Amino acid sequence: MALLDVSGYKYNSASQFGFKQTLLDRSNHYSFGTKCQEFAVPVGVDPSKFLKSCSCEDGVCIDLNHGTTTLAFKFRHGVIVAVDSRASAGKYIASKEANKVIEINPYLLGTMSGSAADCQYWERLLAKECRLYKLRNKQRISVSAASKLLSNMMLGYRGMGLSMGSMICGWDKQGPGLYYVDDNGTRLSGRMFSTGCGNSYAYGVVDSGYREDMTVEEAYELGRRGIAHATHRDAYSGGVVNLYHMQEDGWIKVCKEDVSELIHRYKKGMF
Repeated sequence: MALLDVSGYKYNSASQFGFKQTLLDRSNHYSFGTKCQEFAVPVGVDPSKFLKSCSCEDGVCIDLNHGTTTLAFKFRHGVIVAVDSRASAGKYIASKEANKVIEINPYLLGTMSGSAADCQYWERLLAKECRLYKLRNKQRISVSAASKLLSNMMLGYRGMGLSMGSMICGWDKQGPGLYYVDDNGTRLSGRMFSTGCGNSYAYGVVDSGYREDMTVEEAYELGRRGIAHATHRDAYSGGVVNLYHMQEDGWIKVCKEDVSELIHRYKKGMF
């Protein structure tokens, strides 16, 4: 202000340095208590104008190129979660080391398919809400409630261009839980799910070998085989298989194996 006074500049509260300044009371994160939901963006950025420029008759039309393969299934010893690690942007392979499992807390896991940025942002936000729930209620949130929180977040931004298909896996007082949640707010409970462009290949393998009374090693092998076969047929999936096992006392990471080595191992049955 002193420099402005010396230079003779007439200060106007509505205009500073040639542009109009508006002060906005923005929350720094998603909050269930706000009347109007909005993204946490820098002041001056208007997401609504950008979305209007991308809109069409059925809502926001943003063409996102992505590919992945994730699968999860329940059996008598818990939940098996297996994912590939190839992050693609159209025909360009952005990374072969992307971990598509979000470790929400020791008893909850979330998978990523669709836009990596959307999945990481909303599932890490879910991790925060789950932690706040535990602090307020002195107990862990259930798998059902956690998936419902994520579904409610997606419903608030339905039609705004998000791209996310996630599986929420965990263990609570009701036992193992597995839910599917996507960017439309769809929430489904089931024993087996697979997402991503390679899901049809993964379903074919898992359906043929799934049994409720599998041993732990048989379940591990089925998860690895499902992802390996999917990466062999789907050009947008690949890298390594990250395999997790959700048990009563929390999840463990079972392995991280290169799909090329697994394909050679299964070569006899594939060709």
